[in-house]
Amino acid sequence: MALHIVLFEPEIPQNTGNIARTCVAIDATLHLVHPLGFSLSEKQVRRSALDYWPHLHLVEHASIDAFFEAEGDKNLYFFTTKAQRAYTEVTYSEDVYFIFGKESAGVDEAILLKNPSRCVRIPMRGEIRSLNLSNSVAVAAYEWERQMDFTSLQSSGSLHHHRWGEKEMV
Repeated sequence: MALHIVLFEPEIPQNTGNIARTCVAIDATLHLVHPLGFSLSEKQVRRSALDYWPHLHLVEHASIDAFFEAEGDKNLYFFTTKAQRAYTEVTYSEDVYFIFGKESAGVDEAILLKNPSRCVRIPMRGEIRSLNLSNSVAVAAYEWERQMDFTSLQSSGSLHHHRWGEKEMV
């Protein structure tokens, strides 16, 4: 069972750092597709990811074409405001790739047009252009976790139940 978060040409180091932190928290693999709008050595990336970076499962791809060559026949879902279907209308498989485009432009429209059945959106009010990239990744990733009944989090001991008014965490 594996969730893969894919960022096509991310531009903002803080977003990538925050997404890396989310990936570590849920044991997802982060795929970064070059060119990046920053260097991974920039302290903004590391600061956003805190001390989680050494625990990150990271795969880098030289280009979008290189990504498709390596992963193209997998269960790919493209998150875009242009999709008709909401991300919650899909029943995801245990192994899935959630793909997000760069902050300024999203996933290239030519790619979306080649994959209409794989495009999904996060619903929001009409006058809102889009959510922050790291927030979108978190929304999507936790929907996958919910559909998998949080199994990967329970088995790792990461899912804790807290009862309000009690001090004990189980």
